[in-house]
Amino acid sequence: MPARILGICGHLPERIESNEDLAREHPDWDMPRIAAKTGIVARRIVAPDETACDLGCQATAKLLARLAIPASQIDYVIFSTQTPDHLLPSNACQLQQRLSLSSHVGALDINPGCAGFVLGLQLAKALIEGRAARHVLLVTSETYSKLIHPADRTVRTLFGDGAAATLVGPAEDGEACLGEFVVGTDGRGRSALTVPAGGFRLPHSAATAAESTDAQGSVRSQEHLFMDGQAVFAFTLNMVPRAIDTLLANAQLRREAIDWYVFHQANKFMLENLAKCCRIDALKMVYHLAEVGNTVSASIPLAIEAAVEAGRIRPGQKLLLAGFGVGFTWAACLVDWG
Repeated sequence: MPARILGICGHLPERIESNEDLAREHPDWDMPRIAAKTGIVARRIVAPDETACDLGCQATAKLLARLAIPASQIDYVIFSTQTPDHLLPSNACQLQQRLSLSSHVGALDINPGCAGFVLGLQLAKALIEGRAARHVLLVTSETYSKLIHPADRTVRTLFGDGAAATLVGPAEDGEACLGEFVVGTDGRGRSALTVPAGGFRLPHSAATAAESTDAQGSVRSQEHLFMDGQAVFAFTLNMVPRAIDTLLANAQLRREAIDWYVFHQANKFMLENLAKCCRIDALKMVYHLAEVGNTVSASIPLAIEAAVEAGRIRPGQKLLLAGFGVGFTWAACLVDWG
């Protein structure tokens, strides 16, 4: 039985961190120039005691209420996050208990980052079409602000916190469904976007907590998020257009057949260059990052939800989704919206 997206619902933290806030904290940061390039003027930031599981539970509760589907109908939980509440147990396990889901559910975490939503959809589709589950809850929730040094301008201006809950279920005859997928991994890029310390390879220590300042004036330690922006940019412009070409060829579709391209909301500069490299009509690109920033695995579903609420994405339209980033990993798929 084909699988389809039944609904998407997002949840954002209450705190708003504007570019003006950052300018007051760091007068030497050229925030107008940064905003012009990134397209981001504000971002949502979690409270110190607020976690990815908290955000995911809020998003899921909203979704179930909106769809009027009882929690007992969920058969599987996939929780995509790179900022889990604990090393163990999984966030999916905690969400099952907190929302009183049935004990028959399967529950697991995945952590591919910016490709997490599309990869999660692929797993959900496989579970449903393989008749291992009927309704799969995909939660994408990130709190990257907890990984960022407050004086690191390369990442602090980009990332925001947020979550989205997506319910995937069976499609009846003639209903819109999830289509083709193309995925890939190149582990040679693993050091381009990373938190070096804190795992068992390099445990926390006084040495890993020591801070240093790079040539651009950004401060961080090995326990903070590091991003090689040039390497990530080069990878994205090299691999994503190839993935799009392969996906469309496999589906025997022309670019004109796609109504909306919803890519991971990395930043405005990246999306504009991807549109050119992928030979996409810029008017068909969905942008949703100005007020929320880069929310990692939650960025695509949050962008879809906003476009649906604005009346841009409508039933009967065809979407092409693409996530890319940490790893390096990438994933693209086709979605008939209905």
